[in-house]
Amino acid sequence: MHFMDICIFGAGAIGITIGTRLAARGHRVSAVARGATLGALNAHGLRLIDGAAMRCHAIQASRDPADLGVQDIVFISVKGPALAAVAALIAPLIGPHTQVVTAMNGVPWWFFDGMEGPLAGASLASIDAEGALRQQIPSRHVTGCVVHLAASVVEPGKARINFGNRLILGEPDHADSPRLGMLVEELTAAGFDAESSLHIQRDIWFKLWGNMTMNPISALTGATCDRILDDPLVNDFCAAVMGEAAAIGTKIGCPITQTAQERNALTRKLGAFKTSMLQDAEAGRTLEIDALLTVVHEIAGRIGIAIPNTAALLGLVRVFAKQNGL
Repeated sequence: MHFMDICIFGAGAIGITIGTRLAARGHRVSAVARGATLGALNAHGLRLIDGAAMRCHAIQASRDPADLGVQDIVFISVKGPALAAVAALIAPLIGPHTQVVTAMNGVPWWFFDGMEGPLAGASLASIDAEGALRQQIPSRHVTGCVVHLAASVVEPGKARINFGNRLILGEPDHADSPRLGMLVEELTAAGFDAESSLHIQRDIWFKLWGNMTMNPISALTGATCDRILDDPLVNDFCAAVMGEAAAIGTKIGCPITQTAQERNALTRKLGAFKTSMLQDAEAGRTLEIDALLTVVHEIAGRIGIAIPNTAALLGLVRVFAKQNGL
C-alpha cells in the first residue's frame, strides 16, 4: 500500500469525516484550519463519532499551508463563501501531480470544463467573477466529489456522522483516469460507499436539483424539511423550482430522470432535519447562496430559459441574508 500526503482544507463535518477515515488507513493527513478548530486539532487531533465508535487521530494542522508542503491529495470541503480565501492560500499545497478533490455543494467553477453543449468551457461569473479560482486551481488538478452523507460538528475538530455514506467522484473531462480509480479504491477501503462517475456534472446537478429548494426555504422559514414538505403550497412551489432546474439540466447535458414529487417524497422520509443553510442561518454564518441559486439564475439567462420561481426564491433569500447580516 502506498501511503499518501493528504490535506483537508476545511475541517468542518465533512472534512473531519474524510480526514479521520483516511488517517485510520495510515495516510499522512494534515489540515489547514484557524481559530478554535486549529487549536482543537493540534490538541486532540481529528475526532469522529462514527456509529458506536469514537475515532481519534493526531495530525499536523496549521493556518499556513506553507507549513504543510506539497500534497498528493487536497480535499476542499468548505462552503462556497469561503472558497475565494481557500484559493488564495492553496498554492503551497499543489505540486505538478496534486489531485484537488472538491467535496462541496452546488455548482463549482470548473463545471463546464470538459462539457459539450451551449456553455462548453464557460466561466461562471456568479461564483468566479474574476477568474481567480480557475487560475489558482486549474481544472487539470481537479476531481469532483458529490457528497451524499450528512454529518455535524459537535465541537471544534469533532464531528458526528448522522446518516448516509456515499461519495461519487469524477473528472471534469469525464476521463476514467488512474488517479480516479485509485481515489475511489482508497475511499472505499476507508469505509465509504465510493463510486466513480464518467459524467460527474450530472451527479452535481442532480444533487443541486434536490437541495436548491430545501436549503433556502428552510433558512427563510426556520422550518425543518418535514414541515416544509407537509405544506401543500410550499411543496408545489418546491416542485415548480425543481421543474425549472430540470429544464436547464436537459439543455446543458445534465438531464433529470426523477420527478420532483418523487424526490420530495424521499426527502420527507428523512423526517424533521435541519438543512445546512438553516444551521448556518441560526449560527449567524454567511449563507451559501451563489453556488446553489445565483449560478442557476446565471446559467438560465445564458441559455435563454425563463425561471420565475427560482428567481423569486433567489431574491427572497438574498434579501433575507442581507437583512440579517448573513
